[in-house]
Amino acid sequence: MATVRKLELPEHALLQCYHLSGAYTDCYYIDSNKQVLQRDYVIAFYTTWLFRIERIILKWLASKPSSDEDARRLADSEQDAFAAWTTEARSEYQLLMCDFRGRTRSWFMSERNGDGTRLYFGSAVVPVTKSAANGPKIGKGFSLLLGFHKLYSRALLSAARSRLS
Repeated sequence: MATVRKLELPEHALLQCYHLSGAYTDCYYIDSNKQVLQRDYVIAFYTTWLFRIERIILKWLASKPSSDEDARRLADSEQDAFAAWTTEARSEYQLLMCDFRGRTRSWFMSERNGDGTRLYFGSAVVPVTKSAANGPKIGKGFSLLLGFHKLYSRALLSAARSRLS
């Protein structure tokens, strides 16, 4: 059974610029024993049962509706927005999304790993303040939710891999 693991951001990750600027960043991965296209990974992630709950919440609380078809269009580069996010950068194997408030980023990457694929998911939280003495601060709300965020990120990545299997 595959396990979600945490690791340092790869040097070529589109999320790396936020890490280097002092933002909070994380990076998780899970291995799939089959070849997975980036588009299929993005579609699977955004259409898991778990993320559908987030989509319902975003629809009602933030007026940001989305559908499975929107996820497909995002993955196929036919549109640059999905629910509360817009595309900040993309390449053949990566996608970097920015939330509508500009505070968080979601990053996806698929990379061949032998006969399978390593699926990466990471996040960045842009600091709200910088002080010379204490460095960047992400804010109390994000700090309070950080433990949940880490568990949720792992659960989302695991659900996406399961959906691809």
